[in-house]
Order: sequence, then C-alpha cells, then structure tokens
Amino acid sequence: MTEDLRLNGVIRALEKGQHAFTTFSVADIESAIVLSSAKYDGVVFEMEHNPWDGLRLRDCLQYMLSRSQIARSGSLAPAVTPMVRIPSNGGEKSQWLAKQALDLGVYGIVWPHISTVEQAYNAVAACRYPRLKSAPLYEPQGVRGDGPTGALRYWGLGQQEYYAKADVWPLAPKGEILVILMIEDTEGIANLGDILKNVPGIGAILIGEGDLSQELGLPRQYDHPTVREAMAKIVATCKAHRVPVGHPHVDAGNVARIIEEGYRFLMAAPVRSYADLEAGLKLAGRG
Repeated sequence: MTEDLRLNGVIRALEKGQHAFTTFSVADIESAIVLSSAKYDGVVFEMEHNPWDGLRLRDCLQYMLSRSQIARSGSLAPAVTPMVRIPSNGGEKSQWLAKQALDLGVYGIVWPHISTVEQAYNAVAACRYPRLKSAPLYEPQGVRGDGPTGALRYWGLGQQEYYAKADVWPLAPKGEILVILMIEDTEGIANLGDILKNVPGIGAILIGEGDLSQELGLPRQYDHPTVREAMAKIVATCKAHRVPVGHPHVDAGNVARIIEEGYRFLMAAPVRSYADLEAGLKLAGRG
C-alpha cells in the first residue's frame, strides 16, 4: 500500500488547483454504499439539521470502504472522502462533536454559522492535537482530546503515522483534515477578512446562502441581486486570501456560472441524480 500518498481526495483536488466536487448526504447505509463508488471527491454527511448520531456515522464510514477498490488503487484512502457537518454553530463551541467525529475517522468537519475570529479559531483548534508552544505551527493551539483508536483503524495507519497526518491542511502541508467554515450571515461577511488573516488552518469557506438569504429578508431567493452581491463579497475576500470558497447548491443549470465566479468547492446534487455532477466535471475539465 502507498501510505505516503494523499488520503483526503478533496484536499488532493484542491492541491492540484482543481475544482473539488462533493455532495451533502443523509447518514444512512444505503446512501453510503451508493456514494462509495460515485465520482465525487468527497461527501458531507449532514448532521446539522439531521440528528447527531455517532454510531450511524461510524456505520456510514465503514460502508464507504470497498476492499476491491483499495486493492486496485494500492491506496488506503476511500475513493470518496467522508466528512461531516456537525450540529453546532460557531457561538456554541461544541468541540466534543468535532472530537467524536474525528475519532471515528472522518477527514473533514464542516462548521456552521462561523461569524467571528474567535469562533473560527475555536473550529480549527478543535481539529488539532495539543503541542508545546515551542513546536512548529503552534497556532491555532490544539485542544482535541487524545483517543484516536477508531480513526487510525479506519485510516489504516499505525498510531504514530496517524498523528503525523491528523492535522489541518493547508497549515500542515501533509495534514489530511479539512476544516470548512460556513459563512452564513452579514456579521461573518464583515469579519471574513480578519478571520482569514488571523486564523491559519482554514481549508475552505462554504457559503450558507440559505441562512444568509433569510437574514437579508429574501429566504431562498438565491438569484436575487442582493443575495448574489453578498455572496460575491465572500468570494472576493476568499480570493484575496487564496482560500478556496464553496457553493452549496450546484446543479447543471448554474454550474458554469459558479465555476466562472471562482468557486472551487462545489456541492452538487445528492445521490438521487448524477446529472449535475457530470455537468460540473465536464465544465471543470475533469469529465
């Protein structure tokens, strides 16, 4: 097996300058089986608006694995990288949710409702192990508790190998954990520049256009000029700081525009239809 190769497929795509294609999914075994052989780079199991269930998430991770695919690829990595959106917003600082998810073996955490530098710092810190202040890449100071038995089994690594990879990318170049922060309100937009300037270790920003449109008084009117203008501000700030920015509602009708506008973390339609994914891959030069 080629353990030194990149395990996180979403990071692999972003490192190459490609567009990363993902989808939201309910956390059930049937969806996990279908997704395990799909063309997505990653899947985000949805547990913000669905109940948090660590045991169900664990089962989904196992059903994302295919022994034949692993044998053919010569890599320990699942073909589609599993991540999870946890049911806490930035202000709640529910570090235990990230800890349990990472201990199960997910490769990324999507943090909803990040609006301040403090909340962003907490999100990254919760995905990192503690280290001495004299150690390289000390900030953000890690607070993740030590209990990786399930994760190192899922990743297929020895204990010290896991510790070497269980850090946040791109702060740690060999890190395999992706921290994705959702900007979903005008406070977050106003603070985004400071967040990206002062909090290293953010892998991507994902726009929460549903909640943002609610605050703007235009619920789910995603093509309204006011909503599009607010989203454009997020994209421009991310571009200025060279941080990938994501769009959560990509379909065959809007994928060309979304790619043109500079989004690189693209969340296509869920598993009931692959038409949107196929259209996006073709336009991104990956079809």
